[in-house]
Amino acid sequence: MRRQDLEAMDFEELWLLHEELTKILAEKITAEKRELEKRLAQLNQPEQFGGAEGGAPATGSSQPPRRKYPKVVPKYFNPLKPTETWSGRGKQPRWLVAALQSGHTLEEFRIRENTEAPNRNAGGHEH
Repeated sequence: MRRQDLEAMDFEELWLLHEELTKILAEKITAEKRELEKRLAQLNQPEQFGGAEGGAPATGSSQPPRRKYPKVVPKYFNPLKPTETWSGRGKQPRWLVAALQSGHTLEEFRIRENTEAPNRNAGGHEH
C-alpha cells in the first residue's frame, strides 16, 4: 500500500486498518514465539540425556561433551550439622571457612571410616 493511499484515508479507515494490523501482528508474533520455543526445546533435549545427537553441537561450541566423573565420598563434616559435608574438592563450604578462621584445624572435621584403621597401620605391622 502506498503512502499516498494511506494519507488519502480518513481517520476511521486508518483506525480500522490499525486494529486489523495489530490483530494480524499479534497472531504472527504468537506463532513465531511457539516455533522458537519448539526449536529451543529440541536444542535442549540432547543436553538432558547426556550427549549431543545428530553430529555437531547446536550451540556452536566446539568442545566435546564433559565426561562423567565418579561420585566423590565426603571427607569432612560439620559437627553442628552432620548432614553438611565436603569432599575436600573445590571451594570450601562457609561453615568450614568460618571454623578454620576461628582457630580449628581441618583434621578436626575429618570423617573417620573406622576407628581402628589409624591404629592398625600406625605400627607398620601387617598380619
